[in-house]
Amino acid sequence: MNNIFEKGKVLNLTTSVDYSEGGIVSKQIIKSNPGNITLFSFAKGQGLTEHTAPFDAMVQVLDGVAEIKIGGEPFILKQGETIIMPANISHALHAIENFKMLLTMIRG
Repeated sequence: MNNIFEKGKVLNLTTSVDYSEGGIVSKQIIKSNPGNITLFSFAKGQGLTEHTAPFDAMVQVLDGVAEIKIGGEPFILKQGETIIMPANISHALHAIENFKMLLTMIRG
């Protein structure tokens, strides 16, 4: 992941990442010791398998629809919605349609 975002410039996150047919694209916006902010796009049907993370992570949906499971409980999220995935609880993601999100993870 390369940081290609200029500081002090207006960003349109929704148009800052393209879809890749049948794939997943990620672009790191900020990477630092306290945490990371990463922009993702998922083609319909793509996702992230169930896993855990040692820190809370917030997903902000920028485009499309996805199912996010947290501790086995499914949530359907669409553009404009946000969910916080708690630390050390399993979670997974599946793009119901083409889907873009901003992932913010803060360590601590």
